[in-house]
Amino acid sequence: MNLDEILHFRRSVRVYDKNKPLDTPRVRHCLELAALAPNSSNMQLWEFYHITDPTLMRKISHACLDQTATSTADQIVVFVTRQDLHRKRAQYVLDFEIGNIRRNSPEDRQAKRIKDRQLYYGKIMPLLYSRFFGLLGLFRQLITKTIGLFRSITRQVSESDVRVVVHKSCALAAQTFMIAMANEGYDTCPLEGFDSRMLRKVLQLPRGAEVNMVVSCGVRKGNEGIWGERCRVPFDQIYIEK
Repeated sequence: MNLDEILHFRRSVRVYDKNKPLDTPRVRHCLELAALAPNSSNMQLWEFYHITDPTLMRKISHACLDQTATSTADQIVVFVTRQDLHRKRAQYVLDFEIGNIRRNSPEDRQAKRIKDRQLYYGKIMPLLYSRFFGLLGLFRQLITKTIGLFRSITRQVSESDVRVVVHKSCALAAQTFMIAMANEGYDTCPLEGFDSRMLRKVLQLPRGAEVNMVVSCGVRKGNEGIWGERCRVPFDQIYIEK
């Protein structure tokens, strides 16, 4: 399928055919493609929990209110944000970027570019993604409002703002995964109706992790799998050209 066909094929499937199991390596490959999704500052503050164990599947389905989209699914992927890993991920990207610059940048520009990356990933990112009961967010807001008196600057720097950014980036990975699955002829359904506390316990998530989205996977069960025709607001009501 081309991209147009893939996007029209993809639907939020509520009932899957239990007689049509998925090929686990192909689903894993779709998750590898999901890791290529764009994300803020390339921080990649996400984890993908690929669930294939039947016992764990039942527990996750129960945490998802026993919806048919999970109770009939062949596999489930839980997308998790890991803002608590921001220092580790920033250091990883910084180490990569230093090597990247040395391999691909002109020699006379390497020193400045490395210095810029060291400032960005060594100081700015740790400051931006750190949390401390909202106080660090207030400090960041004070800084940006002061600088904003003299020039343009990103102003969404409170702790809640940054949390939203982390979840938006993770959602881009989830969307990329669902498109990749559709390309394989597989179906998915993104779910936000779940008991997050129960789900965290089932997956044994660390304290700093948050569930972004649950995506059930399988092959739709005929017309029973989707809820009739797709509904979308008329395009001329959402498209603005200026």
